[in-house]
Amino acid sequence: MLHRFTSAARIFFSGAWLAYIGLFHWTQPANYLASKVLMPLGSLLFFTLLGVSATGQQTADFYIVGNAMQVAAINGIYGVTQSVGNERNEGTLIYVLGAPANRIITFMGRAFFHIIDGVFTVILAFFWGVVLLGLNLSVANLPALALTILVTTASVCGMGLLFGSVSLVSVNVMFVNNTVYFLLLVFSGANVPIATLPPWMQTISRFLPLTRGITAARLAVRGASLAEIAPLLAAELAIGLAYAVIGFSLFKWFELEAKRRGTLEAF
Repeated sequence: MLHRFTSAARIFFSGAWLAYIGLFHWTQPANYLASKVLMPLGSLLFFTLLGVSATGQQTADFYIVGNAMQVAAINGIYGVTQSVGNERNEGTLIYVLGAPANRIITFMGRAFFHIIDGVFTVILAFFWGVVLLGLNLSVANLPALALTILVTTASVCGMGLLFGSVSLVSVNVMFVNNTVYFLLLVFSGANVPIATLPPWMQTISRFLPLTRGITAARLAVRGASLAEIAPLLAAELAIGLAYAVIGFSLFKWFELEAKRRGTLEAF
C-alpha cells in the first residue's frame, strides 16, 4: 500500500514538474520574466489606467483588484491548457497515453505547479498595484485574500484542464487560449461590473471561474470576514472542480477514440 502511494506521488510530482518547466522553456530566465512578470504588469497597468481614465480615480481599486486576480488566468488558461494540449503538438502524446501510469494522476498533475506559480503571480500583481497604482490594503483581511487567491487560481486551472483536452482535437492551441482568456476579461467582472452586463452575459458569467473569486477579493480588500466570502469561495472551487472533471472525461474519451481509430497523433 505504501509502495503504491509513493509510486503515485512520484509520478504525480515528477510529471507535473517536467511538464511545467518544459512548457515555455522556463529554465531560461528571460522567457520566464517576459511571461510571468512583464505580461501581468502590462495587463494590470493597461486596464487599470484605461478604466480610471474613463470612470475616475475613485474606481481605481475596482480595476486594480479585478485585473490582479485576472492574472491567474495566465497560468490557468495559457499554462495548463498548453501543458495538456502541447502533448500532441510535440509528439509526446503517444507516450503519455501508452504509459501504465494512472490517468487521473497524470492529468491532474498538469495543473499542480501552475496553481503554485499562479498564486505567486497574483501576489506580484497585487504588489505592483500597491507600489505603482496606490492600492490601499490597510483595512484588508489578508488571510481571507490569500485564501481567495489560492482558490481562484485553482479554479481557473480547472478550466485550463478542460480546454487542454479540447485543444487535443483542435488545430491551434493558441487560438483556444486567446479566445478563452479574452472572453474572461469581459465576462468575469474584472473590468466591467457584472450588474451592468446584459442578462445573457450575466448568466454565462455565473458558470465561469474568476467571477466569484474577483468579487470575494474585492470584499476581502475592504475588510470582509472569511465567513462573509466563504460561500463565494465554495462556489468558485466547485466550478473549477466541475471543469476539471469534464476535462478529464474528455481526455479519456479522446484516448479511447484515438485508440479505436488506430491513431494517437492525429484525431
